[in-house]
Amino acid sequence: MKLKDLPWLPRPADDFRARVRALRQAETVGEAEIRTLSALALSQPQLELLAKAVSRTSLSAGTDWLKLSVLSNATVDLVLPAIVASAPRHGIWVDAKSAPFNSFISEALNPDSETHQRRNHVVVLALDYRAFDLAPCPGNAERADELVRTALQTVLQLVQAFQAANGAIVVVQTLAPPVHTLFGSLDAQLPGTQMWLVERFNALLRSTQAPGMVLLDVAHLAASVGLDAWHDPIQWNIGKFQYSHEMLPLYADALCRVVMAAKGKAKKCLVLDLDNTLWGGVIGDDGMTGIVLGQGDAVGEAYLAVQRTALALRARGIVLAVSSKNDEAVARQVFREHPEMLLREEHIAVFQANWKDKASNLRAIAETLNIDVSALVFLDDNPAERQQVRLALPEVGVPELPTAPEYYPAMLLAAGYFESVQFTAEDRVRAAQYQENAARTVALGAASDMGAYLQSLNMSAHVARFDEAGRARIAQLINKTNQFNLTTRRYSEAEVAALETDPTVLGLQVRLQDRFGDNGMISVLICKREADSVLIDTWLMSCRVLNRRLEEQVLNVLHAWAHAQGVRRLVGEYRLSPKNGMVKDHYRKLGFTLVDETEEGALWELDVAAYEPRSVPIALSAGADLEDVVHAVTEARTRAIIDDVGRELTGLHATSADTAPAITD
Repeated sequence: MKLKDLPWLPRPADDFRARVRALRQAETVGEAEIRTLSALALSQPQLELLAKAVSRTSLSAGTDWLKLSVLSNATVDLVLPAIVASAPRHGIWVDAKSAPFNSFISEALNPDSETHQRRNHVVVLALDYRAFDLAPCPGNAERADELVRTALQTVLQLVQAFQAANGAIVVVQTLAPPVHTLFGSLDAQLPGTQMWLVERFNALLRSTQAPGMVLLDVAHLAASVGLDAWHDPIQWNIGKFQYSHEMLPLYADALCRVVMAAKGKAKKCLVLDLDNTLWGGVIGDDGMTGIVLGQGDAVGEAYLAVQRTALALRARGIVLAVSSKNDEAVARQVFREHPEMLLREEHIAVFQANWKDKASNLRAIAETLNIDVSALVFLDDNPAERQQVRLALPEVGVPELPTAPEYYPAMLLAAGYFESVQFTAEDRVRAAQYQENAARTVALGAASDMGAYLQSLNMSAHVARFDEAGRARIAQLINKTNQFNLTTRRYSEAEVAALETDPTVLGLQVRLQDRFGDNGMISVLICKREADSVLIDTWLMSCRVLNRRLEEQVLNVLHAWAHAQGVRRLVGEYRLSPKNGMVKDHYRKLGFTLVDETEEGALWELDVAAYEPRSVPIALSAGADLEDVVHAVTEARTRAIIDDVGRELTGLHATSADTAPAITD
């Protein structure tokens, strides 16, 4: 298994070049056709060929090209087409440019540079150890520390320059160390050696957090294939190429994964097959004692490693589900009774064991979890099942697996489906939250009345302004929420921080709890004051809490705040995107009046004075600076309940008077 060959992807067929040529000659090129070809293990020449077709792709409404510039102390001409052709397999479409050779400092510090004028969404600082003054000074600890800190400060200045200009995501690389050493094993210990300088720089960079900075761990990437294979001194001397041409597909894929994660497109759920995936053999034929699983057996231990990997992913927030062609009772018995099983039923959010095709099961799993099918990864030993899913659901991640189960964990993790640029407290409990959400779905199915179901949830929402504690999660939601997102505007963590102190902005973060557990932060609003109006610039909510009437309670809070501020009207904007059609009528349902409508979206207004707050079965609490607002909402709700009861009593009294028998002498 050679990582440079992207072994988790299927090999391209013999007709690959003919298919690409056909696309280049076609009048229009569709996204699906490009994604299908991009999701193959392509060589550098094949990536270059496909990139020419990618540039002609007709993107669907709401899907935009991501402007990306690469700045380096090395030649990057060959990597640009590799990035463009690799990006669609990760759900992103890249318009890539490079800055002039070795001009990364002037491009960053000159506000009139081409890179700044381009207003990139992403800037990649593709620098290696030769970009800095890291001249060896063996034994001189003070000088060595100064060199490393100066190099790190240079990087941070570059990041700050691009962030200040237009809020671009800035990808910064760790440094792949040189292959050879002066002192052998002592190099990493002795301050001032080339090895020590590079490793010290990497350690400090990894521990540094800067607004808008995202790390691409090239040092680890190079180590995974071997430093001797990564570096090519001939190619450096001839063309100043940072790494061997053979590494281009691997580098481009790793970079696109990081960008994908920064844009909120990483996968959320791992769907597991059972027979010959979690254990050896077929449970329906071999029985509990016949399947291969457990310590003391080489193959049995390999399957334990698969389960251990799944549990490790769950611990970091990835949801686990099962899709197996099996009798459900027989399949569940293994989870309940087999003494060597690490995975148990309580670890599985959705259990689909039946005789339906796998694609149908995957759709059902996504529906139950209330996530898009593009958030799924499917692990199955059967190549026919993998191909069926790839054809029916090309947006699902389906890693290739070798015949030996010992390599299953490596293939799954090497594919990078669950790449992450941060890890928050919310992420740690995400798997449990989705599992609780699946339980809510079951409870809803058993309920006969929606109102009674919502009352039974005992919901409580907490509303607070943007703050430092919630900043990372706020930025995460803004950049990954697509369906319940009225405008799909994206803000970096640095931009969110700036909004916190802007007196013209109200940033709201909303958390929700119910009897099944804590859903965490699930909604974000950004409201901008404009004279006597407030524009709702951003309104998004996790699809995990759809149909709970939370948006009505949030509007109650926003209305109470606007009323207290003397605001006359709320203006809601809807901008159409490929995935947010579900909220097209969001403002209409909330009582807003349509002001303007085009093919791109619509503008809505709400008269603050005329709005009547709605009674919603969600208790409210608030951060310190919103307590008065929440108190006003609670009072309004109490008055509404009293008025409703009064009207009911009045109606009952009138009915009784009409139907009472007449009293006669």
